[in-house]
Amino acid sequence: MKKKKLSTKSKIQIISDTNSKSLKIKNLISRKIEDSPKIKPNIVIVIGGDGFMLQTLKKNKNSKKFFYGINSGNYGFLMNKFSSKNILQNLFKAKMITISPLEMTVKNKNNQMKKYLAINEVSILRQSRQAASLSIEYGRKKIIKKLVADGVLVSTPAGSTAYNLSVHGPILSLNSKKLSISPISPFRPRRWRGKIVGDKSKIVIKNLNPSKRPISSVADNIEVRNAKNIFVQTNKKIKFNLLYDKNRSLQKKIKIEQLRRETS
Repeated sequence: MKKKKLSTKSKIQIISDTNSKSLKIKNLISRKIEDSPKIKPNIVIVIGGDGFMLQTLKKNKNSKKFFYGINSGNYGFLMNKFSSKNILQNLFKAKMITISPLEMTVKNKNNQMKKYLAINEVSILRQSRQAASLSIEYGRKKIIKKLVADGVLVSTPAGSTAYNLSVHGPILSLNSKKLSISPISPFRPRRWRGKIVGDKSKIVIKNLNPSKRPISSVADNIEVRNAKNIFVQTNKKIKFNLLYDKNRSLQKKIKIEQLRRETS
């Protein structure tokens, strides 16, 4: 993870969701930056919600650009609050956070391989009324021989306050170099609360009964159905550069959620 101040010598691009609120913000910002210096095309303003930001980052996975999100959705954890008055000032004083995504590789029941990136989490979900029956390995270690549950979640630090938090998973610091493995409504063993592991080795999740208990595997919001084996590992060759307002960094947002959890 790297942090540094952004140079003011940048060209600004704007990518917007198609809803009316996003387009209105886009028009306002476009007028603001018309007179700003335009040198290198390395800054992208992304207007929308968290889902739109995730989609935009994945489309630009080989880019070395800096992405500054402006929230026009509901929660917008990955985004910044819009300020028409201070947008240029906030942008050029923004701090950078570099994160790497998970790479999900899935073998389905027909032995076809599918591969997708996940910035927040990979979720394994039951596909029918039957609970999933799973085994989980980390590197050469067997984490759990048989988990009967609605599913299991593998979360990055950046995604640990999203779906992971909703299933009572731990909140991870951005610089922890850890991943969270959290069960979703575990039935057997009921007391298993998951495990925190390092981000260096591969996590292997196997469906122990694919014919009777089918499962799907989801990378953020991209689903692969009838999964048989799922392999999850941090892809450190891919790095996303996210920009945050000086007083509202992603690290601070995570710490706020940790405090809320401890006091709730």
